[in-house]
Amino acid sequence: MWFVVDHFHKVHGLAHTFLTIEFNDGTCLSFSYEARRIKGQRYHPWDGMWRNYELFLLVGHERDLLGLRTNARGNKDYMFRAITPPGKEKQLLLGLAKNMNSLIDNPIWYHSILTTCNTSIVKLVNKVTPGRIPFFLRNFLPGYTPKVAFKLALIEDWGGYEKTLELARIDQKAMKWDGEGDYSEMIRSHLPTSKNQ
Repeated sequence: MWFVVDHFHKVHGLAHTFLTIEFNDGTCLSFSYEARRIKGQRYHPWDGMWRNYELFLLVGHERDLLGLRTNARGNKDYMFRAITPPGKEKQLLLGLAKNMNSLIDNPIWYHSILTTCNTSIVKLVNKVTPGRIPFFLRNFLPGYTPKVAFKLALIEDWGGYEKTLELARIDQKAMKWDGEGDYSEMIRSHLPTSKNQ
């Protein structure tokens, strides 16, 4: 499982986070909690404070969700290998599926502080593993979550925090993708192998 931080705004704390699950056959599916916009509507954090968007869970191939951010938008993106207790990855996947169905049957409002991409991930992780992520103000500013995730051992340590951050940056690598070959494999080619392998 991978934790992705997408810096889409010049304000460092404003970022988007999502999860990617890497299956045994190499398929990488991304799960992204987002603000649902109508055609022509642009996202703005201020608008998200006032019930302008519903929350929805977007699921797609990693090359589409991440590629949009790195290659089409030119965002600065980081990908960290998540540390999950044994058996919890499957529970997280099932939790994501349940949340997706629940949002269809019982829509909820997106809120720029309280109900975001990151707070939705935190809520799910704590449902699967109670208390795993304690309350931090940084949970409300996703751009700062890598440091918290590192301190809580939610992501792998690739040689200290600064080195981990340096290695996790994948937007420059993704920009070199020519549309041929396996996108997910290419963007991971420089990352350390999992300690669990």
